[in-house]
Amino acid sequence: MTEGETPKQSVVMVTGGSGLVGSAIKSYIEDTKPENETWIFLSSKDGDLRVRKDTEAIFESKKPTHVIHLAAKVGGLFANMAQKVEFFRENILINDNVMECCRIYKVEKLVSMLSTCIFPDKTTYPIDETMLHDGPPHSSNEGYAYAKRLIDTMNRAYAEEYDCNFTSIIPTNIYGPADNFSIQNGHVIPGLIHKCYIAKKEDKEFTIWGSGTPLRQFIYSRDLAELTVWVMREYHDPTPITLSVDEEAEVAIKDVALSVAKAMKFPEEKIVFDTSKADGQFKKTAANKKLRSLKPDYDFTTIDDGIQKAVDWFVENYETARK
Repeated sequence: MTEGETPKQSVVMVTGGSGLVGSAIKSYIEDTKPENETWIFLSSKDGDLRVRKDTEAIFESKKPTHVIHLAAKVGGLFANMAQKVEFFRENILINDNVMECCRIYKVEKLVSMLSTCIFPDKTTYPIDETMLHDGPPHSSNEGYAYAKRLIDTMNRAYAEEYDCNFTSIIPTNIYGPADNFSIQNGHVIPGLIHKCYIAKKEDKEFTIWGSGTPLRQFIYSRDLAELTVWVMREYHDPTPITLSVDEEAEVAIKDVALSVAKAMKFPEEKIVFDTSKADGQFKKTAANKKLRSLKPDYDFTTIDDGIQKAVDWFVENYETARK
């Protein structure tokens, strides 16, 4: 850039911008106020990404130069089992419309979000980016999983055929403010936070389903937001990158429950583990070697600090929180 020339303004559009990750990115951008970037956070009110005309109208009006694609049809285990056709078709439609519009409207960079639940059911651990297509996903969510896997396939295809700069990120279990805190349909940490809140309010026991022994990696939503924005700006490769805490940061569900109770100031002696309930898979460890080779010094939020922030947000926003 020559002296006196104004730097080019980027327009970054985030699909699914009102969810857990979109809200975290919005908060990060508001805090850091990046120069030469205008950020647009879409919600379903802006149009239906399953519909090509709606998607084209969004790209026409917003004119993005960069897209972070978080929008998807998502649901819990039972919804995934009962609606495999809808989970496949609707996600295929959304992803195809977004990707093809990114090509047509000459978007400079597209980052799409995948998930560790789309990996092969029968696999060795730790899993990494190279193992995504090594076998079928678990049959319970195969509609969703295959639709998501095809994002990776198409990222490489668009790069080869059209020289598009499309990539994808694979986060582990995400938690934080603005999550879905539903006890029935939410994920582990927000579900436990809501359960503990009710137990404290009603002066009852805080019951955790299962033995509490399974291990999981959890990434705080703000960390994921920072890393996603870094991927958009700095990581230019169509192959996916796993965004996860280190393998050593894997934590037992029991310790997560104790951390939630501590953050909620709930007495530890009133925590009960209902071992008549199934535990689910013991571990699903993901390797973050690629991330660490590029960002060796990134400092992740500890599980205790992250849970304290999520609990504080939930208590403060109880009336309006998704639950």
